[in-house]
Amino acid sequence: MTTSRRDRQRQRTLAEIRGAARELLTTKGPEAVTINAVAREVGMSGPALYHYFAGHEELVGAVTADCYRELAEEMEATRDAYDTLTLRLLATCRALRAWATSHPAEFRWIFASQIAPPHQLPDSEWYQAGQRFGGVFLAQVAELWRTRPFPVPDDLDESVREQLRDYAGTIGDLLPPEALHVVMKCWIRLYGLVCMEVLNQLDFAYSDLGPVFEECLRELCPLLGLEYVAPV
Repeated sequence: MTTSRRDRQRQRTLAEIRGAARELLTTKGPEAVTINAVAREVGMSGPALYHYFAGHEELVGAVTADCYRELAEEMEATRDAYDTLTLRLLATCRALRAWATSHPAEFRWIFASQIAPPHQLPDSEWYQAGQRFGGVFLAQVAELWRTRPFPVPDDLDESVREQLRDYAGTIGDLLPPEALHVVMKCWIRLYGLVCMEVLNQLDFAYSDLGPVFEECLRELCPLLGLEYVAPV
């Protein structure tokens, strides 16, 4: 289907606005991403920008979606360079850290900022992009569970079991609660370490967290029944 010249121009303007918002984010911080500031960057008035975005929340959602998509694409491309579950999952974890440490402002924006969109509407661009990001990991651990089930606890606290049973329902019951508990243990450590690195919360002790991250992967692999493989 062909698009009109007017539609093409609108798409170019939308891309320019999103790019300007992200530039303000990376150079001046999240508080700088306001309707008026972004409008000035693209040479239009604040009211004129409302012809493209309904308001600040929609603009924030668009930038958040862009960041999520870029992160997911990086992880997918890195994952697809390998042909075994172990190597693909390790590559995905490393790609997450690589993107986070090279895009700290964007990582903080989507994961550690109060400015992120408050409404998780399933049909929103932001929600869909976030689901794509989460799906990169989820699809791999679900495949791992189907093909090589990893050890799970047989004495899981009933409250934890119920919570994870509810969560399992939201992801199509791809994993039972016990397996989800193992996966969540891994995610908490992995994501927590990346967050602390990006937020500079370990600078007092480490100048290079690369080896610490690899140690974390080495310790998590047995939980998933995997053998750790060092990066080449």
